[in-house]
Amino acid sequence: MTQPSFVPIAGPDQVRPSLSLEPPRRWTADRPAEQVYPARTGGTRRGTPGPDQGYALRLAHRLADRLELGDGEDEEDVQVGCALLAARRSGLFGRAPTIYDLEAAFAIWGFLGPAPAGLVERRRAAFSAASHDYDVQRALVDRVPEAALRQSASDLSVRVAAGEWAALTGGPAA
Repeated sequence: MTQPSFVPIAGPDQVRPSLSLEPPRRWTADRPAEQVYPARTGGTRRGTPGPDQGYALRLAHRLADRLELGDGEDEEDVQVGCALLAARRSGLFGRAPTIYDLEAAFAIWGFLGPAPAGLVERRRAAFSAASHDYDVQRALVDRVPEAALRQSASDLSVRVAAGEWAALTGGPAA
């Protein structure tokens, strides 16, 4: 608020002139650790970066009542393993995980419906200790081909029911 001109003001109480700042320059990703999308390093055990990937685990817990587990399968191992797959899938598209990513991850391994016996044996071995063993987690995520992760959950469910689960889970049928 300005002071009337007839009121005496001491020197330090005078209104100071403001400083005008120059407009900001255009931002560029030029710092050493920044990634420029869509460049990916690729390879095994490298992961797929994406925003808010931890949200996949929360979504996995929401789908827990829909899972059809076989004998010897631990629900926590399945949720963590499929959340990691969903995080990879969402990272491939450059976005945060959604419920559709989780459905696709569960569909690849046949957790959303009846699964063939060979697939149940394969997933029991693949998901064993996935909730607390980093090497198991990386091996599980790396074994699923990128082409499989880019398909919808309904297409994946149809392929699993048709017996094409070996190609989706990274190897020949057991």
